[in-house]
Amino acid sequence: MRFNKVLENIKTYEAGKPIELVVREFGIAPEDVVKLASNENPIGTSPAVKQTIIENADRAHLYPDDSMFELKAALSKKYAVKDDNIIIGAGSDQVLEFISRALLDEESSVLMSAVTFAMYEIYAKQMGAKIYRTASFEHKYDEFMEAYSMHKPKIVYICTPNNPTGDATSKEEVIRIIEAVGKETLVVIDGAYMEYAAAKDVQYAITPKDLLGYENVIYLGTFSKAYGLGGMRVGYGIAQAELIGQLYKMRPPFNISTLSLAAAIAASEDDTFVEESITLHQEQIKRYETFAKENGFKYIESYTNFITYLFDEHMDSTQIADALLKRGVIIRDLASYGMNAMRITIGTAKQNDTFFRHFSEVIV
Repeated sequence: MRFNKVLENIKTYEAGKPIELVVREFGIAPEDVVKLASNENPIGTSPAVKQTIIENADRAHLYPDDSMFELKAALSKKYAVKDDNIIIGAGSDQVLEFISRALLDEESSVLMSAVTFAMYEIYAKQMGAKIYRTASFEHKYDEFMEAYSMHKPKIVYICTPNNPTGDATSKEEVIRIIEAVGKETLVVIDGAYMEYAAAKDVQYAITPKDLLGYENVIYLGTFSKAYGLGGMRVGYGIAQAELIGQLYKMRPPFNISTLSLAAAIAASEDDTFVEESITLHQEQIKRYETFAKENGFKYIESYTNFITYLFDEHMDSTQIADALLKRGVIIRDLASYGMNAMRITIGTAKQNDTFFRHFSEVIV
């Protein structure tokens, strides 16, 4: 069988290891496994969402409202935008796929930072596009402008806060990049972790409304992180109506499930749960910062619900990750990104206690 030649240069995306794998391979009871690898909300989802899922269980055999009227109405109210500015995806990464399919081909290219969300590259390569990266994982204006001038990419990706590093780019700097890029280039602002950045420092808070005046910009958001719906797969893109209209041509019918739609509507109305999630995070991340300082290694200041620990030549991230896995602690090794580092989702106090106990033993 002959496959599309573009597949030859695409690496399969590696998701965080599931709890089931640790149970199978190491014989650890599920309740003893601590998963801090995939940036899921450690306190789960809101009680209102759980109740909504139960109430809608008898409707699982029915297709959802394909107009997604109620969810769009909730997002319209939240962000002060119109319904026709919104497209819903099975996670915000599906909207990324729509964007790549709508804009890219073998004659085009994309630009991103040195270390960022892997799916930008994967979706672009699926369309045969070339990949260009800046020298730094931070979104530095000079580096982006130099690369933009040289390559004239069709898409520029700005992930803020950035995954998997955790740093963020200020709204002022993001707008500066947008205004320096020509209208023939789409600028994608991936705000999957924006709720955490906005709570930490208003200078890093970006809303879709801030960007809606630019015809070549789209903002991406998700219910997977602060809202605790990672398993339900609901994300969205917000941009000017003409751009959204074109992306709709890429969207399959009923692209999120009936239960996912109901859950997202309920989640959008529960600001208290989001506030509780962020408060827990802000309390617990201080423990990780203190631990790093006390043990003499660096970390990237985080504007997300995770933290990235950086190691020198005396510590190996892969060896550490493997040792923790055997103890039932799942974190994300960043060796595949070319970094001797690991990304740790900030868990509950109990989960973090377990992490620090095992990590202290592993790094001795």
